[in-house]
Amino acid sequence: MVTFSLVASHRTVDLNTVARLSAGVGALPPALVQGGGLQGMVALSTCNRLELYAEASGSEQELEESLAHITRSIAATSGLDPEFVADSFHLHTGHEVPEHLFTVVSGLESAVVGEREIAGQVRRALGTAREQHTASGELIRLFEAAARTARAVGTQTSLGERGRSIVSVALDLAEDVATEDWADTRALVFGTGAYAGAAMAALTARGCREIRVYSASGRAAEFTAKRGGTPITREQLPEAMAAADLVVGCSGGSAPLSAAVMPEGPRVVVDLALTRDFDPSVADVPGVELITLESVRLAAPEETVESVQAARRIVEDSVREFAEQRSERSVDGAIVALRQHTMAVLEQEMAKVRHQYGCGAQADQLEFAMRRMMRSLLHQPMVNARRLAAQGRAGEFVAAVEAMYDLEVPAAPASQDDAEASCPVTGRLPESKAS
Repeated sequence: MVTFSLVASHRTVDLNTVARLSAGVGALPPALVQGGGLQGMVALSTCNRLELYAEASGSEQELEESLAHITRSIAATSGLDPEFVADSFHLHTGHEVPEHLFTVVSGLESAVVGEREIAGQVRRALGTAREQHTASGELIRLFEAAARTARAVGTQTSLGERGRSIVSVALDLAEDVATEDWADTRALVFGTGAYAGAAMAALTARGCREIRVYSASGRAAEFTAKRGGTPITREQLPEAMAAADLVVGCSGGSAPLSAAVMPEGPRVVVDLALTRDFDPSVADVPGVELITLESVRLAAPEETVESVQAARRIVEDSVREFAEQRSERSVDGAIVALRQHTMAVLEQEMAKVRHQYGCGAQADQLEFAMRRMMRSLLHQPMVNARRLAAQGRAGEFVAAVEAMYDLEVPAAPASQDDAEASCPVTGRLPESKAS
């Protein structure tokens, strides 16, 4: 098996391209995994990136076929040219996959370096994949290692300690041009997703006391019941727009609102939706100041060199540790096969002993001694297996076991449950798993 990722972010393509690519993902992971093309897929889609992490069969030809299938699928659903889709993504394979994901989840690749929102987005991406049954064991291990890396960066460095985020920087920009204090600001939030929740929390923390929420899907009442604010209906939207000093778009609706429906200011409009809640022409409405994701990216403050370097060292250590653990797992099959082979030989010899001498105390003592001898003989090969695995030479040990004992070493467990629950020596599952 080979793990790879396809990445399109604000660092390589414009945000409009990211949005159009994201619109073409939708039900892609279940279709590809359940259709048999991939072993697993996790889609990470945020306001400034689309990243697809997948596990495919190991041959180069099958990898190329998987990449072509993904490209065609996104092109078909997004209406983009397949060649344009392929050129928009950057391919990561091998050690580049965990290195990139761990860097991203630590906030080092974000428009606002050090922001912590990305860690939650990565966690939710894995959660969605689990719900859709598209998270393979290897991808689960990868994303769980990424979560541990993010926690280490958050607790061991000063990166992001000022609480900077895309929402906070956007509201800083809004404050610079606003005509009202936060306590007197009347805010209107579009959307009920994660970014809308972050916007509500940030507005409340700044002292904004009047926040209305609109949801085209009708979830505003449920959202405000948990987070505060006042829900409004479609019929109430024009009046709320006219009364608002600050409008924050977080919904990513199918069609952006045009300048024709935007009342004249003074008013600040913050558009944090990847697919835009407001048409750029809104900036031409008299008295209206439009702040976009691009504005946020350009205004984002830089973190200190020391905190960034410290975070990168943690990422490097995490990547190395993940590679070592993965390499060690690759010899588990060989260890299980060798153990089972030697135990089978022992059982055959003990069967001969019992047949000839019976099942008395002497036979039991002999069996006890032979089992101790077998464990002693297996100890050094197992130590060598772990050492070779840590050096990236697991294949040498597997090949040696297969050649010397004429064994066929099985592949690593395909499911996460088996990978976590099985014993690396006996290969057996606990009774609760096996029953």
